[in-house]
Amino acid sequence: MYIIAALYHFTRFDAPDAIKPALLDLCVAQGVKGTLLLAGEGINGTIAGPRAGIDAVLAHIRALPGCDGLEWKESTSPTPPFGKMKVRLKREIVTMGQPDVDPAARTGHYVEPADWNALITRDDVAVIDTRNDYEVAIGTFDGAIDPQTASFGEFPAWWEANKDRFHNKKIAMFCTGGIRCEKSTNYLLGQGVEDVFHLKGGILKYLEEVPEQDSTWSGNCFVFDGRVSVGHGLRVGPHMLCHACRRPVLPADQDRPEYEAGVSCHLCIDETSEADKARFRERQRQIELARARGEDHLSAPMVSGKGEA
Repeated sequence: MYIIAALYHFTRFDAPDAIKPALLDLCVAQGVKGTLLLAGEGINGTIAGPRAGIDAVLAHIRALPGCDGLEWKESTSPTPPFGKMKVRLKREIVTMGQPDVDPAARTGHYVEPADWNALITRDDVAVIDTRNDYEVAIGTFDGAIDPQTASFGEFPAWWEANKDRFHNKKIAMFCTGGIRCEKSTNYLLGQGVEDVFHLKGGILKYLEEVPEQDSTWSGNCFVFDGRVSVGHGLRVGPHMLCHACRRPVLPADQDRPEYEAGVSCHLCIDETSEADKARFRERQRQIELARARGEDHLSAPMVSGKGEA
């Protein structure tokens, strides 16, 4: 059984490039795979491996400057969710494109999963899903507002265009694991919104802790690893990944005429050129040849550029 650890922590790294080598070497030595992002604002990522390996990597991260308060969420998988280990240097550990946003300075009020239902069912509260459109499409909280953003960087513009809708409302926000809400709540506070709340631990913590019979969540939650989606109790969902666009699709979607493994699905068939599709076909051919040779070519959806946990 593989232990999956999803983590993030905002802290100041003066030289994230100096942190990378030892962190990568340790992960490889401990048989840990996945993706970790390093930036001047902190660390974010999802890793998987044996219990001892995960514990060693988490201990190493907690020893980094300002990371002693690191929190993470764990789940398990009978199959390896990742095929490689990557440590990448980024401008931001979750891309919003707002240089004045600083979650380390202040964020909205954290709401425990057990208290979330009571908050979001109040008449004076507007609930906003901060995730990308393809994530919202497979599951969200009942009554939540979908900004229909293709990337987190579009959220500030969406808020500016829609902020008048929320006059005299308290704002409750949520995302997969909590990291996007750290930035979005800080952003709203900077815009003068007084009452801002967010789900502590994100959807994943809610699905883990809140009994299904008491839940206000409908559908599945997209995750940035080989499981693709999870439901209540963090049970693996039915979704598969289109390896062309990195969006979740259902097994039945493979029977649609638009679907070609590694090349296109009904969601992305019109988004790429014939030259792109030819390139994807060659990539898929190489992957299948590698599989036939017994090589491990699992890839992590997290690094596709569509979003971060």
